[in-house]
Amino acid sequence: MAIIKWTPMLDPFQEMDGMLDMWSGGRMPQAFTPSMDIYQTDKEVVAEVLLPGIDPNNVNVVVENNVLTIDGKSEQKTEIDEKNYYRKEVRCGSFHRSVALPSAVDSSKAKAQYEEGMLKISIPKDERELPKSIKVDIKKK
Repeated sequence: MAIIKWTPMLDPFQEMDGMLDMWSGGRMPQAFTPSMDIYQTDKEVVAEVLLPGIDPNNVNVVVENNVLTIDGKSEQKTEIDEKNYYRKEVRCGSFHRSVALPSAVDSSKAKAQYEEGMLKISIPKDERELPKSIKVDIKKK
């Protein structure tokens, strides 16, 4: 008789994933949603996306109509199938995020850099939307 690991509080979605994996021979592609922080300064909008262990060459970043879209994939290594995991929370598969930005931006000047698992995207605000200071002329009578 085989020993089966007991999981007292199994998430119903995990259970469904397990059944789909079993039916597909364990090769069912997984999707996940990376964590993202977005903030703005006086001159730019910045998005920081956690993508640990993901090859930045497998990540696409698009800024269009003031919407930031990030998608990509994390490939599963073959040796992972050979491990007898007790718990597996590090996901592999594809991801896709689209987020409306809080300000109008100049997408042609967007920059992205990847360092130590963090993708940082800096997008300058549209010059036409930045606050302008004007001098008020006072006429004397």
